[in-house]
Amino acid sequence: MPLSLGLIGYGHFGAFLHVLAQRYLPDAQLMIHSPRRKPDGVLFFPLEDVAACDAVVLAVPISAYPETLAQIGPHLGDDSVVVDVATVKKYTMDLLQALQPARPYLAMHPMFGPESYAKRGSDVTGFRIVITGHSLAPERYTTLLDKLAAAGFSVVEKTAEAHDKDLAETLFLTHYIGQVVAHGGFERTDIDTVSFGSLMDAVESVRHDGKLFEEVCRFNPYCRQVIERFDASDRQIRNAMLGLPPPERGQG
Repeated sequence: MPLSLGLIGYGHFGAFLHVLAQRYLPDAQLMIHSPRRKPDGVLFFPLEDVAACDAVVLAVPISAYPETLAQIGPHLGDDSVVVDVATVKKYTMDLLQALQPARPYLAMHPMFGPESYAKRGSDVTGFRIVITGHSLAPERYTTLLDKLAAAGFSVVEKTAEAHDKDLAETLFLTHYIGQVVAHGGFERTDIDTVSFGSLMDAVESVRHDGKLFEEVCRFNPYCRQVIERFDASDRQIRNAMLGLPPPERGQG
């Protein structure tokens, strides 16, 4: 029997997962449910049908996890695996284990998105996928790792706490700086240096992810520590720059 794959949520990242599923699981029976966005040409199914699939991927906002898990609970198949791909891992894993304690699950975070996928010409070689926990049988998990490696992905295994701490100091910090630059109205010019071009690439990759940016800060406690560190460093550098003496006026 071919694998049945349920995808719940069809926002920016959910639509991207649809693309990946069609590419890497062409034989799977794919069923999609979205309570909101329903673009033309995409067939959607009732939630109870999608929740009954062999693997059920949650591509919903982090804040929607409690409600979504409660809704799908009665409809999950006996062996359905819930796949958590949220950007924050400790919060969502705790919810999974509290609301579905006996449910097979896989908690993972793809460290890339549609922008980087397009920029690389759809080449996923070396793209990292972090796995922070699972309750799959050993042989099933090994098969998954083999398939990911064969596709070119690089799997990193670490705890949810370690993931969230590292993410706060990398992805969230990039979002934070990107949002500051975007809100400041800074733009490209015709004399950009390579380093400024790289900065603006980062800004453009996160410019439209304001909702995700807010949710990561809300549900990842390490983000507040990063903001405080960044703010202290910013004040130190700003005061040093603004405290420099003005240039001496030329002798006339």
